[in-house]
Amino acid sequence: MLLYRLIIAVSVLAMPLPVHAATEESQAWLTEMVTIKASDADLVTIDSSQRARSDSRSGGEQYLARIAIDHRLAPAVQVGGGFAYFKSEADKELRLFQQLTVTKGIWQSRTRMEQRFFDTVDAPVWRLRQRLQASIPVDKAKQWTMIVATEIFFHLNRGRPSDKTGLATMRHQIGLRHPIVKGVDAQLLYMRQQNFRDGRPDVVSHVPWLTLSWRI
Repeated sequence: MLLYRLIIAVSVLAMPLPVHAATEESQAWLTEMVTIKASDADLVTIDSSQRARSDSRSGGEQYLARIAIDHRLAPAVQVGGGFAYFKSEADKELRLFQQLTVTKGIWQSRTRMEQRFFDTVDAPVWRLRQRLQASIPVDKAKQWTMIVATEIFFHLNRGRPSDKTGLATMRHQIGLRHPIVKGVDAQLLYMRQQNFRDGRPDVVSHVPWLTLSWRI
């Protein structure tokens, strides 16, 4: 019953918001991730992503590299931060970020604050990201896990006069995670991403997303 309700909820959330028109594109993402247990309370995560995009007019291919350190304050609470490098055919970006992660049963909430530095903008651009995820075991052996998630992005200031503030992006994801060998998982998601734009049609992206995770 819980699984059924989650699928219905994600289906409702994934419905496009009322807009006059929207531009649709296809993408394909591949992410490689390594998680290192530095101590009983500290985790180091290193990941990189390659993003192929059908719409070259909006920046073409993208690449993201990121490192994060999370410290467990309590069994269900982690705080952390890190930095990332993002590159597209149109822009380059360095990011600093801080995050709070809370886990309860199948639920995980992550609040992330980012400071984004562009080579074409003098001041950092601040962005708030709020993610909620459910990880639901599908079989008794817990070899298959359904992942259902949504994430909302808010731009808090303008780096350029033409930049948008407020709600900027909404992502909805659904898929499966499965161990390949000991310490290595594969996760395949479908993601619907909607970028909201003032005075122009929104951009809706349909993204198959494969993540390979290695735990050390």
